[in-house]
Amino acid sequence: MSCTNAALDRLTAVLGVRGSLLVSCQDGIVVAEQVMDGVDARAAAALAGSIVSRLARTAEQAGLQPPTFVHLKGAAGSILAAPGRDDLVLVAIVEPDANVGLARLEMLDAMAGLP
Repeated sequence: MSCTNAALDRLTAVLGVRGSLLVSCQDGIVVAEQVMDGVDARAAAALAGSIVSRLARTAEQAGLQPPTFVHLKGAAGSILAAPGRDDLVLVAIVEPDANVGLARLEMLDAMAGLP
């Protein structure tokens, strides 16, 4: 099993996580995914990639460090994003009652372990 698949497996094992994706930040293309039926992975990937990219540029222009974690919350759930090396972002699509704290820890740990 590759490091990428192991990271996605750990994240999707968290209660309330409906899908996990590894996304190219620059263009929002899905590099790897594990999602439940009915989850629009491409839309979540494009949204997360765009927002993380814009936040990083804005932080750089303001002389700040880029974000290490992004949480977009909505009525039907959340999209979580953890930027990593090589223009990659780990994205989780979660239900409203998901354990976001555990998902965040798993995401940050996974991104630290990816080559």
